[in-house]
Amino acid sequence: MNWEDLLSLKRYGDHHKRLRKEQDETRLGFEVDYDRIIFSSAFRSLQDKTQVIPLSKTDFVHTRLTHSLEVSVVGRSLGRAVGKAILEKHPYLSEVHGYRFNDFGAIVAAAALAHDIGNPPFGHSGEKAIGEFFKNGTGQNYKPQLTPKEYQDLIDFEGNANGFKILTESRKGIAGGLRLSYATLGAFTKYPKESLPKKPTRHIADKKFGFFQAEKESFSEVANDLGLIKTSGGEELSFARHPLAFLVEAADDICYTIIDFEDGINLGLIQEEYALEYLINLVRDTINTKKYQSLTTKEDRLSYLRALSINTLISDATRVFLENEESILDGTFDCALLDKSKYTAQINDIIQLSINNIYRSTEVVHKEIAGYKILNTLLGAFSDALIRTNNGTASNYDKLVLELLPEKYTKSGSVYTMLLSVCQFVAGLTDGNAVLLFNKLTGSSLK
Repeated sequence: MNWEDLLSLKRYGDHHKRLRKEQDETRLGFEVDYDRIIFSSAFRSLQDKTQVIPLSKTDFVHTRLTHSLEVSVVGRSLGRAVGKAILEKHPYLSEVHGYRFNDFGAIVAAAALAHDIGNPPFGHSGEKAIGEFFKNGTGQNYKPQLTPKEYQDLIDFEGNANGFKILTESRKGIAGGLRLSYATLGAFTKYPKESLPKKPTRHIADKKFGFFQAEKESFSEVANDLGLIKTSGGEELSFARHPLAFLVEAADDICYTIIDFEDGINLGLIQEEYALEYLINLVRDTINTKKYQSLTTKEDRLSYLRALSINTLISDATRVFLENEESILDGTFDCALLDKSKYTAQINDIIQLSINNIYRSTEVVHKEIAGYKILNTLLGAFSDALIRTNNGTASNYDKLVLELLPEKYTKSGSVYTMLLSVCQFVAGLTDGNAVLLFNKLTGSSLK
């Protein structure tokens, strides 16, 4: 892969290349991507979606929105640091094509801003709940009407693939969705493959999938324009990652490692003294002991260690990327950047403590159980109503239920198209709206 193609400014519907040297510096194309994402309704909905604690009413706990903004800030720093070094190593990118190091930062910032835009309510358990509905719930009744790949899309419902759908899906009068640059779409796609075949490998890009069958053609166009390396033959579709996707992933990894940990401390799930020791181990080489000892409140001590930890990991992730640029460009680099970090042991200690004390806490488990019940009910009601309405067998109840489904999701077409549309609607709900809709369907709101 080469940087000139990877930094493509092309958007869906363009019939020619957009040249960097012809860009308006006051309205740069990559920065337009950021603006379009942040003004989208799908992004706004993240303000009421779970990051760690489902349905938390505590004001200092992160939502998907605050998490995404923080990941974007970290991603911008990573992109700029890498971009500066890349342009020094490959001066033709600047001298001939006009690229600046801020371009790298803008691409990674935009992709990072959108990285959770396709995630369902109730955190990662929301993805699992949608998949379980089709694998073990009443949704499995639709399996005979689906191809193996279509069925796999549903039973392994993936927020990353749903995000790509949101960013690129055409509707009447809106071709190409948000019409983001191909560079940003490439950096967004951490798993550039379809849901089947499932081939367990050590390569990080094979961990999940990044687009549904409905967007297969769209992704192929993006991947081919960017010059991503095809890693499969025949009818299988998979590519090597866009190099900047590694930076988006690193920004996310850094934030959830440090900031989820911070949430656990603020919630009292992790003892302050114990937690601060873990963070100090991470920043032992850079901490200003005198400054730290002058801080008198838990909040200030935690804030200082958090900022120092994030900065430490940004610098180290940048180092790993630059040391492995060649293997990243030829598609052979097979792990996350932080897996090669010199702080891996400290990172793993923090993550394990978060798993034990936060992700498996009673509050989280109870609310994830509720999320399963809520999403199963919504998926069952709307799937049956939409499909029976389209085949002429709808009951009066089905027709009433369909009144609650926004027009853009009432697509007629194949069973797969309709089921995916319902999944997209349910995944787009906020935690609060999912509960509200569940109460309407079950009559709880009338009690």
